[in-house]
Amino acid sequence: MPTPSSTRADTHVHDAVIVGTGFGGIGAAIQLHRDGFHDLVMLEREDDLGGTWHVNRYPGLAVDIPSSTYSYSFEPNPWWSRLYAPGAELKAYATHVAEKYDLRRHMRFGTTVTQAVWHEGAQHWAVSTAAGGQFHARLIVTATGFLSQPKLPDIPGAKSFAGTVVHTTQWDDAIDLDGKRAAVIGTGATAVQLIPEIAPRLAELTVFQRTAIWVTPKKDAAIPRRVQRLFARLPLTQRLARGIGTSILEAIMVTGVLKYRRVSWLNRGVEKVALSHLAKQVDDPQTRRQLTPDYSFGCKRPTFSNTYFPTFNRPNVHLVTNSIDHIEPDAIVTADGSRTEIDTLILATGFDLWDTNFPAFQVVGRGDRNLGEYWRTNRFQAYQGVSIPGFPNLVSLNSPYSYSGLSYFTTIESQMQHMHRLLTEVKRRGATSFEITEDANTRFLDEMTRRLEDSVFINGNCGTSRSYYFNQHGEATLLRPTSTLNAFRSQARFPLDDYEYAAKHVPIATH
Repeated sequence: MPTPSSTRADTHVHDAVIVGTGFGGIGAAIQLHRDGFHDLVMLEREDDLGGTWHVNRYPGLAVDIPSSTYSYSFEPNPWWSRLYAPGAELKAYATHVAEKYDLRRHMRFGTTVTQAVWHEGAQHWAVSTAAGGQFHARLIVTATGFLSQPKLPDIPGAKSFAGTVVHTTQWDDAIDLDGKRAAVIGTGATAVQLIPEIAPRLAELTVFQRTAIWVTPKKDAAIPRRVQRLFARLPLTQRLARGIGTSILEAIMVTGVLKYRRVSWLNRGVEKVALSHLAKQVDDPQTRRQLTPDYSFGCKRPTFSNTYFPTFNRPNVHLVTNSIDHIEPDAIVTADGSRTEIDTLILATGFDLWDTNFPAFQVVGRGDRNLGEYWRTNRFQAYQGVSIPGFPNLVSLNSPYSYSGLSYFTTIESQMQHMHRLLTEVKRRGATSFEITEDANTRFLDEMTRRLEDSVFINGNCGTSRSYYFNQHGEATLLRPTSTLNAFRSQARFPLDDYEYAAKHVPIATH
C-alpha cells in the first residue's frame, strides 16, 4: 500500500492528480485509464479508500437508496445482502472496484491537500500537501465529495463538556454506551439511522431536534441467495432491477422536486404517506406534532426508516425541540432554562458544504483567481457541473449544479462522459490546456437558473427546512435541475467549442 507523501517535492509532472479516493475519484481514475492516461496520483487524507463509506462507521449505517442503483452501471454487484446495503458492503465494493481496475498503485493515503496552483508558463498544476510535499500534474480532478467536511455545532460552552464527545464521522466502536446518559444533536439522515441502534443500550437518550425530517416507509429486506445467484448469472435481470429503482428515484427527484410548480399534488401525496407513517408509529400526540416537518417535501433530502419513529415510544428516549442555549461540563441547557444531564454527547450535525467544502482546499487558477472567492462573489456555478472559467485543466466533480438524480453514481458516470469527450478533443488538437469560456459558462448558469423556476426550492415552502441544498445566499445550486437522461445527453453532446484550447511547449503526455 502506498505510504503518505514525504516533505520532499515531487518534480515529476504527472498526467493527473486526483484529490479523493471515494467513488468519484475512483470513477475519474477509471475514465482516465480508458482514455490512455496512466501516470496518475490519487491523494487521500484518510488512511484508506472509500470516501464517506470509509469515514462513516456509526451503528446503523446503510445506503439510503436501493443498493441496485448505488453502484457503477459498468460494474454491477450482484451480492448486495439487502435492498439497502449496510455501509460495510459499500466500503467493500469500493475496495473491489479499485483493485479490479488497478487503482491502488496510484493512491497516497494520509495525504491532505492544502492548495492547488495553476502555473501558466509550465501548463500544469502544483498541488501542495499539509506535510510539505508537492505534486505536479497537467490535469487536476477534485473528487473530495459533497459530504466530506464535518459540521461542528457552534454552541457556547461546547468545548467545556467533560464527558465523551463523538461526531458520527469519527465513530469509535470502543465507546461504551451501555447504561449511559447520552444526547444526540441533530435529526438528519444520519441520526435517523443511528438513534434506533443505540437507544436500547442507553439508560437515557435525549434527542435535540432543530428541524424535523420527512421519513417515509423503508421497503427493505434481505436479498435471497437465489436472487443474488440469478443476478450474477444473468446480469440483465439486475439491470432491470436497477432500471426500476432508478425510475422511482427519478420520479421523486425530477417530477416531485424539479417540476413542483406543475405537479405539487405529487409532493402532497408523499407528505400524506409520510404523515400516515408517523401517525402509525408514534403513540404520543405531542411527540407526533414535534416530529412533523413544517416545510414542503423535497426542500430537504428525505429519508426512509421503519425504526426511527418507534424509538420515541421508548420510555428512555426523550425529544427536545427547544433551542440549545449552551453546554456545561455535564449537561445541555436549552433556551427555556431546562437542563439535561448527560455523560456522552453525540454530534449528528452533518456536513459543511458551502463554507468549507466548495472547494475543500484552496484552488488558485489563471491570474491568481481564487476559486472559493470566485464562487462566493460571483455565485456558485460550474459549466455542466464540471468546469469553471479561469481554471484551466481543472475537472471539479463536486461542483454546483453537478448532482443529478438521487444516486451519486448517475452524477459520477455522466461526468466521466464529459471527461472522455473533453480529453479526447484535447488530445486531437494536441493542446496543453483547456478552459471553459465565460460565455458558455454564463449560458449554462442562465439555463440552470431558469430551470429552477419550476422547482420546490422556488415554489414550495422551504423557509424553515435548513437544507444543505441551499447555499449561504439562499440559492439551491447543488442539484442539477434536469432529468438524469438530460444530464447524460448534455455531457455527451456539449459543444466542444464551449472550451478554449491552447497548445504550448509542454504537451499533455499519455503513457
